[in-house]
Amino acid sequence: MTAATTSVPPADDERDRPRPHDDPFDRDVLPTPPGATAALLRSLLAPMRSRVAVTTLLLLLQQAAVQAGPLLVAYAIDRAVPAFRHHDRGPLFAVAAGCLGCALASGGLQYAFVRAAARVNQDVLLDLRGRIFRHAQALSIDFHERYTSGRLISRSTTDVESLRELLSEGLQELVTVILSFLYISAMLLWLDLGLGAVAVASFVPLYALVRTYQRRAKRVYRLRSTAIAAVIVKFVETMNGIRPVRAFRREAANDADFRVLNRRHERTNGDALLEMARYVVGSRLVANTAVALIVLWGAYRVADGTLALGVLAAAVLYLRRLYDPIDRLGMFLNSYQSAAASLEKIAGLLAQTPSVPEPASPRRLPPARSRHPGREVVFDGVRFAYRTGGEVLPRFDLTLSTGQTVAVVGTTGAGKSTLVKLLARFYDPSEGRVLLDGVDLRDLDVAELRRGVVMVTQEAFLFSGTVADNIAIGRPDASREEIERAAKAIGAHDFISALPDGYDTDVRKRGGRISAGQRQLVAFARALLADPAVLILDEATSSLDIPGERAVQRAMTTVLKGRTAVVIAHRLSTVEIADRVLVMEHGRIVEDGTPAELVAGRGRFADLHQAWRDSLT
Repeated sequence: MTAATTSVPPADDERDRPRPHDDPFDRDVLPTPPGATAALLRSLLAPMRSRVAVTTLLLLLQQAAVQAGPLLVAYAIDRAVPAFRHHDRGPLFAVAAGCLGCALASGGLQYAFVRAAARVNQDVLLDLRGRIFRHAQALSIDFHERYTSGRLISRSTTDVESLRELLSEGLQELVTVILSFLYISAMLLWLDLGLGAVAVASFVPLYALVRTYQRRAKRVYRLRSTAIAAVIVKFVETMNGIRPVRAFRREAANDADFRVLNRRHERTNGDALLEMARYVVGSRLVANTAVALIVLWGAYRVADGTLALGVLAAAVLYLRRLYDPIDRLGMFLNSYQSAAASLEKIAGLLAQTPSVPEPASPRRLPPARSRHPGREVVFDGVRFAYRTGGEVLPRFDLTLSTGQTVAVVGTTGAGKSTLVKLLARFYDPSEGRVLLDGVDLRDLDVAELRRGVVMVTQEAFLFSGTVADNIAIGRPDASREEIERAAKAIGAHDFISALPDGYDTDVRKRGGRISAGQRQLVAFARALLADPAVLILDEATSSLDIPGERAVQRAMTTVLKGRTAVVIAHRLSTVEIADRVLVMEHGRIVEDGTPAELVAGRGRFADLHQAWRDSLT
């Protein structure tokens, strides 16, 4: 088959792949519906209302014990010390006992608060990580083709860590500052109305500084969160593709790209620190000015006899306690802006809905029409277009008979992979229906569909664990005998038995302990053990050598009998096992017939077959 003279659409698996010139910052942003972030936070805390209330009460009591200190100092200066000079030791002993009691109560309550808060924090984070993982698994294939795994990792690690810092440290600082402000303001106004009024008035410029910092920091921390994600994505992509990186000498180019992302991350971190520094300098200037004015005015009034010395001492102590948390408030705002940006991104992720949703009223497949497990497949008026490109399948009608093995061939971008993705319901048609024994795939729940349709892809992905575990993924309850029977049927038993621990051998990350061809055989055994009615092979023999491919073909001749099978293949040796061959071009079927009929003709398949025969000589 010769190449088409007209332009060929990009390959199906490349349509949604980000282009090299795309800004990774832009691709990191998911739309967050209004109120989604607050709703997420409420839903995380709602199951823990009682524990949050207890934690808050502990902090209230702890602050009451802490803030009693300056009052005891004022009482000691104005009452206890003069009484002691007149040989009355009772008030001074009472002050000492009160200070000791407050210190013990403050320490004990702080310990209880930290323990209670830590449990709440960890339960919130546990819930959030679980939600991200479960939701990411539930999202459709098209989402994962657009949103890289590195960004998902960033959401569940870096962004969750930002929230942890806020919950474990920031919220305590915020509540402490608020309680200190309310308690100390009330005490200062009670001790002396004038001093209290000046102290409260000083909070006007401090509030203005906080609001300015919030506005500026929100933008900076949103950019910083995105910059971190871009660094993680680049690192993950490079390490996952380390073989082609080394093979094509991409180290220098990747290092240059990473340097750009790393410097952007550095700049956003620097901007965040600069905003923090501006806030701290401004707040300290206001606080120190207010303290100096109050001390000078208070000292003048003490000298004038209109203010007790103990009251002035208590006021100064309260002012230091009032203004000291201002820096901690800045740290809270620092954590808050970082966590708010992270929580917004997590809320945006969790707000994504599957483009292939579960049916509201799922149906079950009817009983098989014969003793064979196969099902009839019908594409009824199907049209399909990816969201980033033009129409891949114009109006498309096709019927695959029960138990028929159909091979699909064609040039890259002809629509072969799209065809099987619709059959596996990785996507839904833009128009029309895909029927399995007369039932629309959109009416089947995922469990029913996956029992009926199984795909073996070109990339045989194995999970860390034993060979037996990987074969049994489709049927976790399968016995060891059933697992070995499937491996024998596909021709994998001999090499598995030769492994150090046989079927109990750990294949390690991505199956790196065994060869690509052996991984493909394990994937075939996995599919056969699942016993599907419809089996899809998407270039699934491409990783096998000639002896391995022939072994698989011999096994497939027996195993596929009675099942409906769709085989996408570039190797024409694989096509020979098919009952029917479809030749596709630009989303249309241009040839349809048995292998023998098409080879005997003068069409595209005959040309392709002849070219293949010539390559063997």
